[in-house]
Amino acid sequence: MAIAHLAFLTPGSYAEASPLQGLHEALELFALGEALGYQSAWVRQRHLERGVSSATTFLAAASQRTQRIALGTAVIQMGYENPFRLAEDLATVDVLAQGRLQVGLSAGAPLYGDLLGERLLDGDASAVDFSHARVQRLRENLRGDLIGDEDTFVESPAGRQRPRVQPHAPGLAQRLWYGGGSLRSARWAGENGYHLLIGNLNRGEQTDDFFEAQRSQLALYHAHWAGACAPRVALGRVIVPLDGADASTRARYRTWAASRHGRTLAPQGERRTLFARDLVGTADEILEHLRSDPIVPLVQELRLELPYDFSAAEYTQILSDTARLIAPELGWVPASAVGDYRAARAAATSRPSSITAMA
Repeated sequence: MAIAHLAFLTPGSYAEASPLQGLHEALELFALGEALGYQSAWVRQRHLERGVSSATTFLAAASQRTQRIALGTAVIQMGYENPFRLAEDLATVDVLAQGRLQVGLSAGAPLYGDLLGERLLDGDASAVDFSHARVQRLRENLRGDLIGDEDTFVESPAGRQRPRVQPHAPGLAQRLWYGGGSLRSARWAGENGYHLLIGNLNRGEQTDDFFEAQRSQLALYHAHWAGACAPRVALGRVIVPLDGADASTRARYRTWAASRHGRTLAPQGERRTLFARDLVGTADEILEHLRSDPIVPLVQELRLELPYDFSAAEYTQILSDTARLIAPELGWVPASAVGDYRAARAAATSRPSSITAMA
């Protein structure tokens, strides 16, 4: 077991009346993660919810508050997106971040397409291709190939030039990930050379056992890998250590975990969704679970999935405890921090968010 890459994923959730505070606190979390030595920080993209609805906009801001840490989105649902316009936005963020962007994607019809209707779609949704081909069109745009033949030019105030997606972000097309949770998605990602994001839920297609299902998906992915570089797999687990929390916060964490435990006991719904257990406990208890997790030895990248609607102080405590007490026992070494790592960690555990202080 050797975790070489430690990441976290935040929902960027906020109270209905104060999105500014919540988004600023999420940005501060990215800066904290960099100071703690995390190798990457990811944000969920969600629609019609109190969270980050535009990952590209959020990560553009994060690129200006950080210097080293990789910036990821998990995942952009391509059913809501135009592959050309999204490519322009992603390329702009990657240039601003100086090549640090990691892009998680998924295919399929938009979850709220029927509800949104003409707010989202032009015409009949049945005529729209929401398949994996939409994901491939994004990658084709990101490659930066010239558009048209050698006689094709566009005219602008900057002069006559050959058309291509601008700005061009070299290497971004090789930093695309696919959100896997089924045998079909794992195989497709491998065959098409996308890195793989797996997490704490998947489909029980051949078994009721979460870990057996995930191991089968991972084996299928590697068996069908056809990318030009080595495949990367990032494993997500919900990890909430108690060590740095006070008594009342510990009690709340345990109550939260108990409220979610029932869903882990059997497949859920028509899609037979399987959920992994949330790892809430002391560092020693969490390490015991991670060491018995059959998927952890198969990966080198561990992604800490932060719960929804926790406070900035609680997220700070969870990230700090994980970096200090858990990840090093799994072989992880902090990345070179920007600034003083120990001082930043001490400050993070002793002071509230500056945005909270202003509120």
